[in-house]
Amino acid sequence: MKNYFKFGVLIAIILGALGWLAVGGISDTKTYYKTISELNQMGEQAKDKRLRVGGDVAANSIVRDGANVTFTMAQEKLQLKVVYEGTEPLPDTFKPGAQALADGKLGADGVFHAKKIQAKCASKYEAAPQVKGNPSVRSS
Repeated sequence: MKNYFKFGVLIAIILGALGWLAVGGISDTKTYYKTISELNQMGEQAKDKRLRVGGDVAANSIVRDGANVTFTMAQEKLQLKVVYEGTEPLPDTFKPGAQALADGKLGADGVFHAKKIQAKCASKYEAAPQVKGNPSVRSS
C-alpha cells in the first residue's frame, strides 16, 4: 500500500508541475489585438501587456538601423512610432502604405517595441475589374 501512495504522490506532483507550466505558458503568449486609438485609451495598462497593434505604414517613415527598423503606423489621424527589434526578416510586403500588425509591448517612452511584424499589400487583394455587361466574368 505504501508503494501505491508514493506512486500517487509522484504522479500528482508531475501533473501539478505540467499544469503550472501550461498555465504560465498560456498567459505569457496571449496577445490582445488593439487599434491605435484603443491603445491610447488603455493608458498605463498598455505597458504591462503583450499587444498586437494594427495600422498602415506611414509614407517615408521606414528607417533601417542595423537589425532594428523604426517606422510610424497610422490609423485615421492617429500615429504610433514602432521599433522592430525582432530577429526574423521583415516581409516583402512591408512598405509604405501597407497594412501592418506589430506584436510587442508599449514602452514607457510611448514607443511600441515589436518583436514580430506582419504586413500585407492591399493591392494584391483587390477584385479584378469586371467585363462590361457581364458581372460574372472578370477581365485579366
